[in-house]
Amino acid sequence: MSKLYFTYSAMNAGKSAILLQAAYNYRERGMETMLWTSGHHGAADDAMGRIESRIGLSADAHLFRSDTDLFSAIAAQRDDKPLHVVFLDEAQFLTRDQVWQLARAGDQFGLPVLCYGLRTDFQGELFEGSAMLLALADDLREARTICHCGRKATMTARLGPDGDVVTDGDKILVEKAEYVSLCRKHWEDALGRNTA
Repeated sequence: MSKLYFTYSAMNAGKSAILLQAAYNYRERGMETMLWTSGHHGAADDAMGRIESRIGLSADAHLFRSDTDLFSAIAAQRDDKPLHVVFLDEAQFLTRDQVWQLARAGDQFGLPVLCYGLRTDFQGELFEGSAMLLALADDLREARTICHCGRKATMTARLGPDGDVVTDGDKILVEKAEYVSLCRKHWEDALGRNTA
């Protein structure tokens, strides 16, 4: 069924593992999949990337950047061979236009388009791609993880080299950074916002 899906969460909830398992299920049934992940991490323009989960699952994937025309790429793949589903990891890095392109691809080609990503950045703000997916997706799903206190983690904090929480900087960090998932209370505590 052609729908635009958005599965969102804080860091380390297993979004990539969920995506890879679902893609495997489609392929196991003889269906063609197209996988995408962010190319904002310095790979060559024509290089393929990999979607990798913390539990060791991985698969090759096309790379998208802010200037990638996803609708045209999906159309070209569909013209080349049958295509049954599109999966996209790191969906928070999509632009507004790219979310519309994915929605149109699903609508016009009758494809399910399944996007996975963070809802908010380390400053507690919506990513551009996530905001548009929350607005346009036909189906919203939350993948859950927990804070160190045991409550549901809804926020992501970025740690600096000294292990302290970082409160400013680029949303898209090219070098590897360490993140921790926290409930809202402990995220505010970490940022020094809880003064009551």
